[in-house]
Amino acid sequence: MKLDVVREADRLKGMTVRELRGRYREVFGEDTRSGNKDFLWKRIAWRLQSIAEGGLSERVLRRAEELADDADIRIRPPADTFKSTGNSMTASYSFQSEHSQRSPMSGTILSRPYKGTIIRVMVMEKGFEYNGEVYRSLTAITKKVTGTRWNGYHFFGINKGKAKA
Repeated sequence: MKLDVVREADRLKGMTVRELRGRYREVFGEDTRSGNKDFLWKRIAWRLQSIAEGGLSERVLRRAEELADDADIRIRPPADTFKSTGNSMTASYSFQSEHSQRSPMSGTILSRPYKGTIIRVMVMEKGFEYNGEVYRSLTAITKKVTGTRWNGYHFFGINKGKAKA
């Protein structure tokens, strides 16, 4: 008997998260940590379709193995990555980079005309300098200059990691 994947996918949409988690266990042979209903029914439907259609070819599987090259690829960090310490959660390792991709490099001068004056800000390693004072964010500078809260990147015309200096 061939599985009707479309009908089964429609049935999955009507299930509760608990039912979907049980169905996931049946289809994949392991538990899921996800509680997202939309993700679960799509993932299960994909797996059912894969089973019904015969899965990936041997050639594709070999190519995928070559590309992965035994790399440790994760969608989520391991379950014990974040450990509870009293009232806060701490990570056992950090994902932070040296430089924010959105901010221009240190030493860049940002300028913008505002109400007849030119506002000049120097990007520093940690923060931004305006009129001899160091601020943590461009938003703080725009609030100081305009008296209202603006998005600092928008105020200075910085979009998608590019600055107008």
